[in-house]
Amino acid sequence: MTFRFDHQRVLVTGAGKGIGRQIAHTLALSGATVVALSRSADDLARLREEIPCETIACDLADADQARAAAGRAGPVDLLVNNAGISVPQPFLETTADAFDRTMAVNVRAALIVSQIVVRDWIARRHPGAIVNLSSQASRAALADHASYCASKGALDALTRVMALELGPHGIRVNTLNPTVTLTPMGEMAWSDPAKSAPMLAKIPLGRFARPEDIADAVAFLLSDRAAMISGTSVPVDGGFLAT
Repeated sequence: MTFRFDHQRVLVTGAGKGIGRQIAHTLALSGATVVALSRSADDLARLREEIPCETIACDLADADQARAAAGRAGPVDLLVNNAGISVPQPFLETTADAFDRTMAVNVRAALIVSQIVVRDWIARRHPGAIVNLSSQASRAALADHASYCASKGALDALTRVMALELGPHGIRVNTLNPTVTLTPMGEMAWSDPAKSAPMLAKIPLGRFARPEDIADAVAFLLSDRAAMISGTSVPVDGGFLAT
């Protein structure tokens, strides 16, 4: 099934690398005008060589930068809050700085960017859609990831509140909750069979996700084919959470 986004502007945060980069590619190939936001100007320059897109460099950990970047994006029709970080630390060694930065990027930035975008939608009476990129880690504990798991659980909860309050304006909000995804960074992190085998054993489909798996699910949730789906968390995990 092909989803088309002709004549629609889509803001994608964290678009410089990994899943966000694939989301930007998929949406651009589907006719969207992509507004790509990332911390690295170099990553954005390379993305511009690959697809037609507008780019904004911004550190979403800084609340003021997040607000300014969302404003610079101008009127958009759809939003993907993909930006996220992980700072692996054992629970007893988790630092306040790492926790605060993780929450700032993974949760607070989604709040701030969505507020700027949605205020414009309400003013224009535009029934937009938002997809927030969460993780199976919001529902299944992952050792050495206290900050990350907490942030994704918070993002799921934030999404439900957004769906509740914004639904009367015709605005849909959902999360996607992927399993391990084989981005270039993911391939390096999970290349050791001693590490990957126990995780793969918990996935009934027997494989990790590909970036395309996530991007296609994002496109579906943004599309009119998902017109009655809001306030939910959609696992893209090969059945991991079913076990």
